[in-house]
Amino acid sequence: QVQVVESGGDSVQAGGSLRLSCAVSGYTYASRNCMAWFRQAPGKEREGVASINRDGGTRYTDSVKGRFIISRDTAKNTLYLQMDSLKPDDTAMYYCAAAPTMPVCVGVYWGANYYRGQGTQVTVSS
Repeated sequence: QVQVVESGGDSVQAGGSLRLSCAVSGYTYASRNCMAWFRQAPGKEREGVASINRDGGTRYTDSVKGRFIISRDTAKNTLYLQMDSLKPDDTAMYYCAAAPTMPVCVGVYWGANYYRGQGTQVTVSS
């Protein structure tokens, strides 16, 4: 059974930084394949934030480009999201998604092909 556990969420002021972590267990080397972050703010639809493929290729939603960096430590089976220059619009529950058998992230990160955790709350105040 694949388990995904996020951590690192907090309340910060605009302009601040946070680093989210996502630990994956139950599938060896899961972090070597597709992993991603998505978020959902109250009253808004889920939004894909960033993803990383087996070959290291990354994708970001336009609103976070230049501010967020997705990375991973395959030895620790852990995914990270470094978030800088945070804005109030970044306030949301952030979820990690893992697709251990997919070398390339496709579709929405909350789809049936992905395992996801319970989320970690990020709150950015102005």
